[in-house]
Order: sequence, then C-alpha cells, then structure tokens
Amino acid sequence: MSETNTDPSAEFLKHWQDSFSRIFQAAGTFTPESMPPEMLNQIRSGIFQALAKSWQEFMRSPQFLEGMKQTMDTAIAFRRMSSDFLTKARQEMQGTSRQDVDDLLLAMREMETRLTRRVDDLAAKVAETSGSAAGSRISQRRGNKTKSSPRKKSAPKKGSRPGKTARKRK
Repeated sequence: MSETNTDPSAEFLKHWQDSFSRIFQAAGTFTPESMPPEMLNQIRSGIFQALAKSWQEFMRSPQFLEGMKQTMDTAIAFRRMSSDFLTKARQEMQGTSRQDVDDLLLAMREMETRLTRRVDDLAAKVAETSGSAAGSRISQRRGNKTKSSPRKKSAPKKGSRPGKTARKRK
C-alpha cells in the first residue's frame, strides 16, 4: 500500500471543484440562436455527463477502492466478532447455540422426509390391498350365486412378503 502526502479532504475538495468546473463548462456551451427549451436540455445533459464522468473517475480511483475494501473487511470482521461473542455468551449461560439449533432443524427435516416416505408407502399398500380386496369380493359374490361353497383362503407363496413390492418403488 503506497502512502501519499496529500490530505484526503483536499483530494475530495479537488474532486468537487473539478466536478463544478465541468458543469459550468457544459452550461456555457450553448449557442445564442438555440431556443430556451433546447438550451435547458443542453445544460441538463451537459451537467449529467459531467457528473457521470467525474463520479466514474472518483469511484475507480485507488483511494476510493481501498477505502471500500477496508470498509468491507471491517464489516466482515465485526460480524464474525459479534457472532463469536454471542455464541460464547450463550454457552456461558448454558443456552443453546445457533449451531445446535441448526443441527436440530436439520435432523427434524430428515425425520420429516423419512416419515413422509413411509406414509406414502403405507398409502400405496392400503390402496393396493383395498383394490385387491374389492376385486376378490366382487368375484366371490359372483361365485356364490352359482355355487354355494365355503370361502377358502389361499396360502401365501414361499419367500414372498406383503410389503416387498412397495419397497422396490423407492
């Protein structure tokens, strides 16, 4: 970082003097034969151009950029320091820290996701079971009209589990 011997307030004053001199130069460039509304538009346009140019120069100057960098670094350091202070205060008061709350919220979201999946699986199983049960009742009613035989329960196949198909859908 290079140091200059000039006073920052003198540089700022010089910047404003340059800005106003450009504004007055722009205001003095109108022609006498131009009409008053045109003259005002020319003056306004010249003022805006002079201000835009001078502020562009000022905002791109190394002094301004260095000042902005220092301001941002200070703000970041202050935020870290205040966060550390509040965390330490919570710990000393045996309160919960922000990290503890964030971890708890994350665990709750994961639990909610797992529960939602399980409820969806159970809903699919219920729909599957109720659909097959309704179909078997209809066929049994039709069968009872022609035959009067007692209902038989079919034995489950070996190696099959009731929830096996629902788990494959994940």
